Amino acid sequence: MPSMRAVLEARQKAAAVRVEDLEAELERVRAALTEAEEMLRRRVIGLEQYLEALAEEDAPAVAVVSQRKPVGPRRAVPHRQDAAGPEVLSVDYQALMAAALEAGVDGLGARRAAVVLGWDSASASRVEGARARLKRLVERGWLVEEKPGRFMLPAPEQETAGAGRPGGGS
Repeated sequence: MPSMRAVLEARQKAAAVRVEDLEAELERVRAALTEAEEMLRRRVIGLEQYLEALAEEDAPAVAVVSQRKPVGPRRAVPHRQDAAGPEVLSVDYQALMAAALEAGVDGLGARRAAVVLGWDSASASRVEGARARLKRLVERGWLVEEKPGRFMLPAPEQETAGAGRPGGGS
């Protein structure tokens, strides 16, 4: 009959092997989850870009017929210089603009933007989707990204341009 010590040592070794196996499995699952989240993020961004491209293809015909009155939900973000004001943006983009105004000089981050959009800010794909929308607003001149990941309203052009001109200030 084996001694009690030998039995306990054998159980300890079996438990240690089980822990090592589970840790290795956990690492495989974590790697698979990271890969799946990245794939989802890329597909969300790809779908948004596809929908935007479709909307841009239709935009000239809609603009001529409707004179800037969107019919149904619009995903396209017009360039700032082509728009009268933020009211031409969709409701989601207007909410992002309001949040950027509220954030002031600290700027709006992608995680906070996801919350503003009513999305789960713990989901990496949702945060990346919000970041893509913020980047789109930057590309179209509605926001600026002075610090990486911090989005804010651009400085008013009249004040900055007028201050440098001779006779343009007080």
